[in-house]
Amino acid sequence: MSIVEPRPRPASAARPTEPSAAVTDTLDGTPDEIDSLTLGRRIRDRRIAAGLTLGALAEAIGRAPSQVSAIENGKREPRLSMLRTIAGALGTTADELLRPDAPNERAALEIAVERAQRGPVFRALGLEPFRVAKSMSDQTLQTILALHHEIDRLHRERAATPEEARRTNVQLRAEMRARDNFYPELEAQAAELLTAVGHTGGPVSHQLIADMASHLGYSLHYVGDLPHSTRSVTDKRNGRIYLPTAPTSSRDSRSPILQALASHALAHEEPRNYGDFLRQRIETNYLTAAILLPEQAAVRFLTEAKNLRRISMEELRDHFAVTYETAAHRFTNLATARLGIPVHFMKVHESGTIIKAYENDRVRFPSDALGAVEGTTVCRNWTARTVFDVTDRFSPWYQYTDTPSGTFWCTSRIEKAKEGEYSVSVGVPFEHVKWFRGRETPHRAVSRCPDETCCRRAPAELAERWADASWPAARTPTSLLAALPTGTFPGVDQTEVYEFLEAHASR
Repeated sequence: MSIVEPRPRPASAARPTEPSAAVTDTLDGTPDEIDSLTLGRRIRDRRIAAGLTLGALAEAIGRAPSQVSAIENGKREPRLSMLRTIAGALGTTADELLRPDAPNERAALEIAVERAQRGPVFRALGLEPFRVAKSMSDQTLQTILALHHEIDRLHRERAATPEEARRTNVQLRAEMRARDNFYPELEAQAAELLTAVGHTGGPVSHQLIADMASHLGYSLHYVGDLPHSTRSVTDKRNGRIYLPTAPTSSRDSRSPILQALASHALAHEEPRNYGDFLRQRIETNYLTAAILLPEQAAVRFLTEAKNLRRISMEELRDHFAVTYETAAHRFTNLATARLGIPVHFMKVHESGTIIKAYENDRVRFPSDALGAVEGTTVCRNWTARTVFDVTDRFSPWYQYTDTPSGTFWCTSRIEKAKEGEYSVSVGVPFEHVKWFRGRETPHRAVSRCPDETCCRRAPAELAERWADASWPAARTPTSLLAALPTGTFPGVDQTEVYEFLEAHASR
């Protein structure tokens, strides 16, 4: 089940996401997007031209020098009233200060370097931002920019094939974070479907799912020749849903049925692009989980567990008879909006590669130059990786991890799939661990990532002994050179699906 969710949040419930540029009022009173870096440099340029010190300008507008400095450095966006006051003190107009071009070539260089430092390339490389000093020559700044542009080009070139998918995931994750991963319209639709089939409490049985299919006008058919690239195939003309006769042991047999029904209940149309495809998949997975773990019952169960200070993914899983991964996903839907607990989630392959991730608790996931998390490698010291070294696979693994962005507590468990083993982890900041079972764990680790000395670079002594005496043969993933799946439903062989439907419709 995907963790990123669809649909824009209603205006009354939305939280603003962090803007990449200043947003203020224009002179005619309408909102507009302002380049805070350029605005700050224009203010600084006019101040210096007027022969004013930082302190003198601050005194003239009745503000602290630190506030003026933050504005000039593009770290603070002045309101329109303050901008007019600043313009008056500098003998110019707000219109002049709001011009989009840099005041001179040197300022343009400084703005470009500052903007590069705030971008994803610097973050992906773990580089600390630096102050662009007057003593730095133009040539130095031009060299830094040239290196940044080349690294950015290489990142984008390497990421060219799945770029659309990663960009879409970045956008969807931002939307999800703004809504705390909670979608009341989908919760309401799940409750409506459950009421229609007479669900009154307890785990949602397979029979109830079959009744839900009948309610929506579909019959279920289990076949042994389902197209290999599909989990189910829906024949909308004849009202049939075809499912495999042998579901994998790692999956809940109810989920494929609900996912097929969800697409019908949500009135999905053929996706126009990869973004539509991902959004539909996300929406389908959310509705599926909301049916298997109904909101009212799940919130009631989790609230009681919070009051007892023993929230547990295992107990949530067992109470609703779902998989551990479904329980962990569902917890992220409800944790912040209904329990007031910020949270992060990770699904990590045994190779260390992040498959899915979500956060609204300030934890810093690794990311590439596009800001995408999926496909990057998580720190060896995080719970999502250390759990693979635990011999007891039947008990939950708890761990505290000290990171550059704070201390986090996580609970993790190993799951199996045809692609290999993967870990499913749920974590919270230290101040919220008091609500969870397993907070007394003695297991603790320290992560300095993205600092390469943390876990990406071998210790100096080992490297000195083996760097020139080793030659590993890499196990190349089959997907390494594969192009992003194409088609209306990426990765699905449409000819195979049509031939399958034709064969079964004639029976």
